[in-house]
Amino acid sequence: MAIDINNLSLKELKDLQSQVAKAIANFEDRKKKEALAEIEEFARAKGFSLAELTGASVTRKRSPAVAKYANPDDASDTWSGRGRKPRWFAAALAAGKQPDDMAI
Repeated sequence: MAIDINNLSLKELKDLQSQVAKAIANFEDRKKKEALAEIEEFARAKGFSLAELTGASVTRKRSPAVAKYANPDDASDTWSGRGRKPRWFAAALAAGKQPDDMAI
């Protein structure tokens, strides 16, 4: 694939430069993934996980917060008590209800 870069316009040269940059990035990513797969396979063959050998902590996935309050007008509308108060909760408080009145 011989390209005569001396006969290309500026736009064509910039397009070619962009294509080359993408090809290099894809090549590097592919090689990193291959190397990581080889290292993980080697660690598995020795009876370890890669995270155990590198000391990397395994990230825990958080479970969603449990609902504590329900909308008195629509019980399917709930709130866990975390974060910003929903409008229905603030409106109920303004109307004189207590949080315990809406507790599940």
